[in-house]
Amino acid sequence: MTAFLELSGVTKRFGGLVAVNDVGLSVEQGQIYSLIGPNGAGKTTLFNLISAVFRPTSGSILFEGNDLTRMPTHALARLGIARTFQNLAVFKHETVVNNLLVGMHTHLRSDPISAAIFWGRTRREEMQARDRVEEIIDFLEIEDIRDHPVGTLSYGQQKRVELGRALAVSPKLLLLDEMVSGMNQEEREDISRFILDLKDELGMTVFMVEHDMGIVMDISDHVCVVNYGRKIAEGAPAEVAANPAVIDAYLGAKRNAA
Repeated sequence: MTAFLELSGVTKRFGGLVAVNDVGLSVEQGQIYSLIGPNGAGKTTLFNLISAVFRPTSGSILFEGNDLTRMPTHALARLGIARTFQNLAVFKHETVVNNLLVGMHTHLRSDPISAAIFWGRTRREEMQARDRVEEIIDFLEIEDIRDHPVGTLSYGQQKRVELGRALAVSPKLLLLDEMVSGMNQEEREDISRFILDLKDELGMTVFMVEHDMGIVMDISDHVCVVNYGRKIAEGAPAEVAANPAVIDAYLGAKRNAA
């Protein structure tokens, strides 16, 4: 049986720096899978390898049997992969609705002539896109800000809009990069609830890089820990939290920062 997402022997070198070193992991469909580790452990680099921002120096990354190392970044959306970014990547002068509609572009198939006269297939696709956006607005509970320019919203609301735009792709695999970074406690709890609903109600697979250990331990099915570019532990949240290598990695990071 082919794994949903599988990394084997993934290594990434930047000159003499080995940012990711022989990492292998397997994500099952329908899981909430978390990647954690101290600052500088290689998490973001690994995430960027999965989303085809970088190419691995060696190793393979397979999604439903498709080799992601051979694909341009824009092709991932058509496979059913979407991601958010640690630093906001929204169109701040556009409304919430227009930001969400941007995420629908991968589903549009109209030819230029149909698009120019806005008829037939183009009209049907536009109506379907707007219906989907309404579903996302309802799911994320952002009806009251739907027509606001995104730049006028709070940081937490902007992050929710970015999540909504990723959902507009209708992904099978959702990559979340530090989703709750910079949020207050209430906003963190809301995002945690949405992520659980994505799994339980929509059957979506979520792969997240996260620093908030409370959220990781509360909602993850499986946790992978990296340090200095290597995988040092993986398993159920409670099992990973009790792993001596993980404890040492985090305590070591704190000692170095002191």
